[in-house]
Amino acid sequence: MSVLKLLAQGAPASLFEDLLADARRAEVPARGLAELDEAVRLAARVQALISHAQQREAGLAALLDTAHDLALVHGVDALLREIARRARRLLHLDMSYIGLLDPDGDGWDASIRAAEGETTSRSVGLQTSQDTGLGSLVQRTAAPAWSPDYLADTDIPHSPDIDAVVRAEGLHAILAVPLGHGTTIFGTLYGADRKVRHLTPDEISLMGSLGKLAGVALERARLLEQTRAEVTELELDTSRVRTTLTEQRRVEASYVRLVEMVLGGCDPQTLAEAAATELTGLLVVRDCLGRVVVATGTPPDLSEPDILRLTYDAHAAGSPLPMPGGWIAPVTSGGEDLGVVLLFTREPHAKDFETRLLQLTARAVALVLLLQRTSAVAHDQIREELFEELLSDIRPQPRRLIPRAHRVGIAIDQPNVVVVARPEGGPEARAAAWASSYAHRVSGLAKSHDGCLTLLVPGEDPLAAAAAVSAELSPLVGHPVTIGAAGPVSGPDRVAQAHREAVSCLQALTELGNIGCTATPKQMGFLGVLLSETHGVDDYIESVIGPLLDYDTQRFTELTGTLDAYFASSSSPTRAASDLHVHPNTVSRRLERVTELLGPDWQNPERALDIQLALRLHRTRRTLRQRKADTGAARNTERPAP
Repeated sequence: MSVLKLLAQGAPASLFEDLLADARRAEVPARGLAELDEAVRLAARVQALISHAQQREAGLAALLDTAHDLALVHGVDALLREIARRARRLLHLDMSYIGLLDPDGDGWDASIRAAEGETTSRSVGLQTSQDTGLGSLVQRTAAPAWSPDYLADTDIPHSPDIDAVVRAEGLHAILAVPLGHGTTIFGTLYGADRKVRHLTPDEISLMGSLGKLAGVALERARLLEQTRAEVTELELDTSRVRTTLTEQRRVEASYVRLVEMVLGGCDPQTLAEAAATELTGLLVVRDCLGRVVVATGTPPDLSEPDILRLTYDAHAAGSPLPMPGGWIAPVTSGGEDLGVVLLFTREPHAKDFETRLLQLTARAVALVLLLQRTSAVAHDQIREELFEELLSDIRPQPRRLIPRAHRVGIAIDQPNVVVVARPEGGPEARAAAWASSYAHRVSGLAKSHDGCLTLLVPGEDPLAAAAAVSAELSPLVGHPVTIGAAGPVSGPDRVAQAHREAVSCLQALTELGNIGCTATPKQMGFLGVLLSETHGVDDYIESVIGPLLDYDTQRFTELTGTLDAYFASSSSPTRAASDLHVHPNTVSRRLERVTELLGPDWQNPERALDIQLALRLHRTRRTLRQRKADTGAARNTERPAP
């Protein structure tokens, strides 16, 4: 009864031992003493069971508190730190740490993400492989693994990196339990002591329960973060949609106001000022000829070639394009080039609604220009029809075409040249836009077909016109331009003929491999006689040795004959003098006069070939004329006197 009373009072073990000692001193009979000793031993076992139950109850209570605290932590990183802290306190460990699987980590399977009680900076971030450490055993078996003295345990696959950290932290006993959700294991929870310690099954089971609880909490936190990220993205998408809708409504309202202003009969200046207010910038409108129609202020300096290049690029793209200091938008109507709108703004990058509003502003400007240039549209159609008729094989009627040309500003009855240009690369749309603008600038006509540009421009020098076209077009397209030109022609009936000659020159350059060069029938020498429909033998002789013939005729000299003899003697002045029966110094003086008349390059191989051909044609022509004259004189002699 005394033992039961002490047990009921929860007395310490020492009181039970004192009770047994008192019974021995009182000389209790042996049987009674044995029963008392058995009662004390049973009481000790009951106390041990009660203590064990209390410990389990305390552990479960701590586990329950941990579950409650983990439910309040939302972030994954914060949750990892809380799990490590709880694991250390739950089993009264010196250190705890957590490793999570990292399949995307350069061949490593896991890395330590959080630690509690560490004394060095080598724990967090440590990467562990799939074949070493207690973590590898946990991942393979999905069960806890432990060692009372890790470094001395030969049954564990060791790794130099892990052993170095264990040694640096001074760890001995290590316990590892799986972290997972359901059948999926995604990490390992470690607990460690800095002394050799044999963990009890209850401690291992309690750590395993914490691992399962932590795995569920981590999965919940991960899903919560993923859900939050998706919700945030949805909120951003919703915000972007609302912003886009607001901007779209603003663009539509601005465009409606601009159109109403156009329909109300406003001028381009008023429209541009209203648009500049909406776009918060400086607006410049240029027409198809490159002239500034409207400017809401003083624009920054831009070179004219740069503006022309940007203009052609914008028309080729058909949408606004960025430029230095702002944006440029094409003004078009049904493919017709009406000009461009230049927006100069302080903002380096325009927003989508601003570029959209700029494009709609360009349309409103097009409406104004169309209303003001209705007659100009018909004017351009007349120009196109006129050029098509001039280039056709149908013989034009001068009385009908000349007045039509005058009405559109083309002096077809004055000297004009035909230029056919073929860019050897680059955007065709840019080249076509340039040709239309260039024809307007020089009061000419333009046509684009099969990659070639055909121009009719005022002038008397086809070579100069071709050079002017090449100087502008080649830098614009960024590629060489092959050009054939012919003329000058006056009147509508010779335009088609000059066009054929220019095309022939272009084809000849192509066949000769002179891509990117310029040629006219006159410039191509004797080939021009073959290519030209207007320049015959007489024209060729005149263009090559005309100065010599005129000099001989005016001064009764023999420069032409001397030059012919010089070439016949293989360019030897001595032999030429012998053939001409004159002194060699005479031949030398005559050749000096030839140099003065024909230029210093007359003996260059290509020039010399043209001169020899012209001399031969001149000699043949003179012989034929003399023969014809002799034949006519003979017939007159044979004719009987009346």
